[in-house]
Amino acid sequence: MSGFVGYCTIEVTDSQMSLAFPLAVLYPTYMPGKEETVSFYTLDVARDAPIEEGLFPLVFISHGKGSSPWVYRTLAHHLAHNGFIVGLPEHPFNNRDDNTWHGTVQNLIARPRHLQLAIDQVSSHPQFALSVKPAAVAVVGHSMGGYTALALAGGIPTSFPNESPDGQAQLLSTTTDHRLKALVLLAPATAWFRADGALRNVTLPILLIEAEKDEHTTPEHGQLVVHGVADKSCVQHRIVENAGHFSFLSAFPAARVSPAFPPSQDPPGFDRTSFHTALNAEVAAFLASHT
Repeated sequence: MSGFVGYCTIEVTDSQMSLAFPLAVLYPTYMPGKEETVSFYTLDVARDAPIEEGLFPLVFISHGKGSSPWVYRTLAHHLAHNGFIVGLPEHPFNNRDDNTWHGTVQNLIARPRHLQLAIDQVSSHPQFALSVKPAAVAVVGHSMGGYTALALAGGIPTSFPNESPDGQAQLLSTTTDHRLKALVLLAPATAWFRADGALRNVTLPILLIEAEKDEHTTPEHGQLVVHGVADKSCVQHRIVENAGHFSFLSAFPAARVSPAFPPSQDPPGFDRTSFHTALNAEVAAFLASHT
């Protein structure tokens, strides 16, 4: 492979909800890139370049609540550089610009469905359809993205009373996609899978990485995965020393690093940039062995 990374944006339509949402795609290309501004960030990519010849696994990165797909840009770029087609969907009404579905049953049901729609869109898109490796799809999910990945892989969530209009917990029926071959869960939010047997149908290889000093997704979230899936041996699990919940986000430009912006902050002494060098390589190696 040439090692260059292409970039384009396509639109995904959810006919059920009569809405559309953007899906950024990074992918291998033979065309050299240049500095391009995407969202608030700069990436070395070849905009709208043709994809390189070959068959490539699909990887989708599901962002956290009220967040953006671009806060995982360095991981996405690394994966595309190493032979993956990477989809970065912006979850409707649960993103940085519009978070009105946060804390609702609607959001719990919609998130995995939108991820499946994104998989369908890339798999059938004229630019990528002939380059997608058959039945080789993986999902990387951080925080609420971890919930999304587990639901799509067969997890059966239960809502909390405050998430339903009637104030009652509900067993939810969500979209499942059997094309999935592997999951990467980064500080996943998993409390919706607290019921006995909620994750028994999840049988995929899982790389589960948690942060030692995570104040948002505490150790119980990871334990629900380790002890809830059908086969514990399918889970590779580790805890990153001195990391925080937001340490899994790409390092922010200096102008955005401030105590007033918690996603830019790590526990004292934690080196986010160095951590991501190792994290990106670890995730790429795991996905390469399972897709």
